[in-house]
Parts: sequence; C-alpha cells; structure tokens
Amino acid sequence: MPLDERIITEAIVDGYFAKFKSSLELDVAIVGGGPSGLTAARLLAKEGFNVALFERKLSLGGGMWGGGMTYNIIVVQEESAHLLTDVGIPVARYKDNYFTADAVAATTTLASAACLAGVKVFNCMSVEDVVLREVNGIKRVTGIVINSSPVEMAGLHVDPVVLGSKFLIEATGHATEVLHTLVRKNDVKLGTPSGGIEGEQSMWADVAETNTVKNTREIFPGLYVAGMAANASFGSYRMGPIFGGMLLSGEKVAADIAAKLRG
Repeated sequence: MPLDERIITEAIVDGYFAKFKSSLELDVAIVGGGPSGLTAARLLAKEGFNVALFERKLSLGGGMWGGGMTYNIIVVQEESAHLLTDVGIPVARYKDNYFTADAVAATTTLASAACLAGVKVFNCMSVEDVVLREVNGIKRVTGIVINSSPVEMAGLHVDPVVLGSKFLIEATGHATEVLHTLVRKNDVKLGTPSGGIEGEQSMWADVAETNTVKNTREIFPGLYVAGMAANASFGSYRMGPIFGGMLLSGEKVAADIAAKLRG
C-alpha cells in the first residue's frame, strides 16, 4: 500500500505529545536510566503510579552495557538475583553468592520491562534544574526543569519547560547532577553529615554494595537518592562491575516512595 510521509510524522507527533502531556503531573520522576532507576521505575509503575524516567543519553542502561572494562558480563550477588530473573534475565551461578548475567541481555530486558510496566521514558532529555516550593514552611522539591539534550550539548540559549512531580529520584550515578544543581543554586542543606554532597570514595566493593542500599533514602524533602548517586551523596565507596546493590537500591526506593504515595 502507498505511504504518506506526512502521516508518519503525524503519528510520531501525536504519540509523543500524548505521552508528554500525560507526564505534566507525575507521581514520580526519575532522573537517570541505569539499573537502579530502571528497577525503581518498573516497580512503581507496576503499582499503578504515574512514573516517567528521564535519560540524557540516547540509550538507557548507564554503565551496565559494558560489564567490566567492556567485557560485557555483569556480576550480582544472590540476594539481588531475583530482580533479574523476575523479568526473565537468565543468571548463572559462578560461585557461592556470585551470579553472572549477559550485560546486554540484562540492560535491554530491564529497559523493556520498565516500558511494558507503563513507565514513560524520555531519552535525549536533560533535567537541568528542580522546582522548589515551601510546603508547610519547609522547602520541598515539587517538579523538574527539563530541556532537550541536543540543546544542552550545543550550548544553545533555549529556555526549558517544567513538569510537576510528587517525588523525584536522583539516579544519575557518580555525577549526582540533580543534587549538585540543587545545592549550588539554593541555600539548602541535605540530609548528609555535612549538609552537602560528601563525595565518592575509592573502590571497596563489599562495603559499597551494602552502603548503596543503606544510603538509598530521602536526602531532601521530595528528593530521594538511589544507586551510585546514593553512595556519592553520603561519602561511601565505589563498587565497580557488580550490580546487585544497584538493583536492590531501586527496589528499596520504590518501596519507600510507594508507601508514602499510598499514604
């Protein structure tokens, strides 16, 4: 049958902006499409919450694609393996408490599972700021300020737009981009020992994996940290190409926020 290029364009525009318009008031906005962000997004969407995930790059997955040093196998510990197998990712026991999975299979399946659960993904989209409001005399994050990543990369002077959100998850990894902007632009204190971003320490996988989950929490009213961003915020260590803590962090932040949304 003949094709009309204009109709193809119309279908893309109608579909995209229907998704965008349905994200103007979100239950949860997630910044960063790595393993913790994807896991949190999927679990929250499965409960029926309005969830959108914003990823600066074209592809999702963060550092999971490359495994370790581009050797595309990832390692997870036993207590986190269910977060892979639950979505159909094959895992293999390597030694007691050590399981492996194909990095590409894991990344693509986590992303697909999130989308199929109802998460609205906006890739090539940068979160350049947050919205602050005083709620009962307390400053709180109530939304995000977004712009097109190509606009940001080109350095064009184009104003962003705003989406509302009841909760925001910072899952940008080592960079903690949202927190850096919040602290730099506003006279606020975070829920860390110094009130600021403590910074990431060097490699110590055993401690880092435990602390990734421990540090997953609300760091500022309305704003949670998850994954490597949690460790960088609270001054813990990096863990390298083991991803169980990231997955468990996504599970924890989803449960904590879901409990608050349910009231």
